[in-house]
Amino acid sequence: MNVALWAVAALLALVFLAAGAAKLAQPKEKLLASPSMGWAEDFPPGLIKAIGLLELLAAIGLILPAAVDIAPDLVPLAASGLALTMFGATITHSRRGETQSAVVTAVLLALSVLMAYGRFGPHAF
Repeated sequence: MNVALWAVAALLALVFLAAGAAKLAQPKEKLLASPSMGWAEDFPPGLIKAIGLLELLAAIGLILPAAVDIAPDLVPLAASGLALTMFGATITHSRRGETQSAVVTAVLLALSVLMAYGRFGPHAF
């Protein structure tokens, strides 16, 4: 199970590194051009950047503390933060009628919850 949790952590980290970096690096107008980023029209640019920064930090927090064995207890906290973020994202996409994006965020939510449960509970570091 430990190997599976590392694989989930790596997958989540890659997804959220890319998503967070895109939100931080691109202006709101450019994000709106992407079909999966329609939600951004309802949020101010500063909040979009904050979400991107949180995603980026959580991605780092899923891997780095355990990899260098410094404060590995941060891993389940990072996963919990991602789960909360994805819960909000799933609700936002569902309210906007963006079914495909809602399903993707729900899957990321489930993986984040699995990661948090596994690292808080039976497979803690």
